[in-house]
Amino acid sequence: MALQLWETLKEAITAYTGLSPAIFFTVLALLWAVYYVATGLFGSSDDHIHQRSTAFEEQMEPLPPPVQLGEITEEELKQYDGSDSKKPLLMAIKGQIYDVSQSRMFYGPGGPYALFAGKDASRALAKMSFEEKDLTGDISDLGPFELDALQDWEYKFMSKYVKVGSIKKTMVPVTEGDASGEASGAAETDTKQTEDGPSQTPVTESEEKSSPADTKEE
Repeated sequence: MALQLWETLKEAITAYTGLSPAIFFTVLALLWAVYYVATGLFGSSDDHIHQRSTAFEEQMEPLPPPVQLGEITEEELKQYDGSDSKKPLLMAIKGQIYDVSQSRMFYGPGGPYALFAGKDASRALAKMSFEEKDLTGDISDLGPFELDALQDWEYKFMSKYVKVGSIKKTMVPVTEGDASGEASGAAETDTKQTEDGPSQTPVTESEEKSSPADTKEE
């Protein structure tokens, strides 16, 4: 029975395709191989695209609302440099702190401006510097052009990001030596005034003439 079916199949292949059974099955095997390779290539590409789209969707998840921090120190600001994904990404300009979490691709880890995060980068932004020494809020010796550039950055941050706090100003402590110096200076002044004594009113010429010592006895 099987032999009869094989003979019938060979006759049908020859009649409908004009090819011998051997050539027909060879061509069929080649087509199947091409289909397998093509499916593997395009299938893996589709998977890669799907993975990228999934990652992009995760990045586009709505961010939590900014949390107001009030006044914090520069040391406390360093905690918000993006190293902890559960904390907001913060950055300061001229002592004002902004939430830049929506621009994590720029200011987050691996971003082109990642070294500015968690710091007051006023000086670095004004000078467009990426040096460690310029990552500070000290702008006391900047020129007019640098201050204008910093002002542009500040306007950009004010219009795009939410202000969440400010950097607490550190008070310069008065040392004991300065206090004692001021006290000793005041004491010396008082002592000098005491030694000099009260000022005496000068005696005029008319008063000398009419003094009792010069009056004649009658």
